[in-house]
Amino acid sequence: MTEEMSKEKFDVLDMHNYRMEKLPAREKSKFEQFLMTIGAPLAILSFVLILFFVHIPFLENVNVDTLSKSALQNFSNIGLEQFIYSNKAMLAIFVASLILWITEAIPNYLTSLILIIALVLTKVLPEDVAYAQLGHKVMWLNILSFILASMLVATGVAKRFALWFILKFGKHASSVVLSFMVINIILSLFISATTAKAAILLPIMMVVAAVYGASKGHKNNFGRNLILQNLFQINMGAASFMTGSGANLLAVSLMAGAMGVDIFFSQWMIAAFPVALGLMVIAWILGMRIIFPVKKEERIPSIEGGMESLKKELAKMGPINFNEVKSVIIFAFILILWVTDRWHGISPTAVAFVGAIIALLPKIGIVKWNEVDIPWHLLLFSAGAYTLGAGFKVTDLPSISVNAFFDSLNFGENTPFWVLYVILTGVMVFSALFMQSKTMRTMIFIPIAIGVAIRFGFPILSLAFPVAMLIEHVYVLPFNSKPALLLYSTNHYSWSDTFKFGFIMQLIAWGVSILMAMTYFKWLGITPDGLF
Repeated sequence: MTEEMSKEKFDVLDMHNYRMEKLPAREKSKFEQFLMTIGAPLAILSFVLILFFVHIPFLENVNVDTLSKSALQNFSNIGLEQFIYSNKAMLAIFVASLILWITEAIPNYLTSLILIIALVLTKVLPEDVAYAQLGHKVMWLNILSFILASMLVATGVAKRFALWFILKFGKHASSVVLSFMVINIILSLFISATTAKAAILLPIMMVVAAVYGASKGHKNNFGRNLILQNLFQINMGAASFMTGSGANLLAVSLMAGAMGVDIFFSQWMIAAFPVALGLMVIAWILGMRIIFPVKKEERIPSIEGGMESLKKELAKMGPINFNEVKSVIIFAFILILWVTDRWHGISPTAVAFVGAIIALLPKIGIVKWNEVDIPWHLLLFSAGAYTLGAGFKVTDLPSISVNAFFDSLNFGENTPFWVLYVILTGVMVFSALFMQSKTMRTMIFIPIAIGVAIRFGFPILSLAFPVAMLIEHVYVLPFNSKPALLLYSTNHYSWSDTFKFGFIMQLIAWGVSILMAMTYFKWLGITPDGLF
């Protein structure tokens, strides 16, 4: 079969063409190929040096009084010598894994498998804890979300919505990306799992990108903008609302516990939503016009026959059939239960279980197992990230490292508020480059922000709340979050593309947070007057 005939048979509007196993292999740039070459030797060398040869004073002189409860319990069980060894092993495994993830010397899922068994063999974690992370409730939520997303594809609802969406908003590339911004904000009100949002929107994004000329491995700036800005919008949508992610809720509980008063949904939304919306608009302008400027020929649909062919395709689908109605009802049912969880008390994972079971039931259901598109490589990567988090929890390595950093700066009682604010928000933002778990970053940095505020006599909210609002900045590199890895698999952008766009937005987000502390947050009473 010639390449021309293959192109003729490829239907850009058929969402089944965008299943994970059908996505084309990514072409590596020369720089990426160089990283792949040095990755494995560098990871092995780093592991050996850190574990056996490098002297790390702050790990060898642990202050027991500063340890968390879980780390203190672990310390009591294994003793000082083994605790120090566990911390060095944890650091060695973390650095080696980070190198492998960044360089992609081996597949990400394989790095996660090596990470898990390394934590077991070095006795940082017992086997039952290390292996159990694959059964984490968030892992189940991700699996079930992919089943629900597959239901929308199999019945044609996702294709119908994509066609309607393009015909309604797709006359110009800028309006398409802007429209996805609105969709992401709305979904964030209902869905607290960012991976679930990415899974639901992925088939629609792939079709829209194909209509604008980005498909079958062919990259263009519209495709880069569409996928990368959706990744950013998914995370900023989550940052907008207290219920946007489980990490946000954890941060709220930590702050409320320290202050003895509740933090309300409206309080978080009033502070966070305008900032997140502003960042999404900035990303839209910078992405479309400066970072990845969209060429004139990319600004309008490039599908043969133009918009008329899309109208014909939508008409060809005919009226909505019974299966489509059933899938919409199931999906609406799931969304309603997700958004009302505070009243009925059923967890998002349990709700997704019910929806997936109904969708898969013979005769009653509407999707078969072989029609479900679950990226197991992504889930294995996630298991590695959660196991890494479990290792951090028992060793307290991040907290020990951060406390050592602050102690080395010799801050006195008269340290200005703005110095503490800039350091804490900066550490929170850029820690996302290295740490895969939002929950773990929350468990580490919110207590540190609370402790610093108490230590220097500032209101807890003044430092902890701005730090909490930076939890969701996990979009720079593919291994920084599950949605990042999922969307990177689409082959619409390179490692350097996502780093360039993401790092610029991280810098801007940090700057905006500092600006807000001097203005908007001060007006809301979050940051004190006269301290900036």
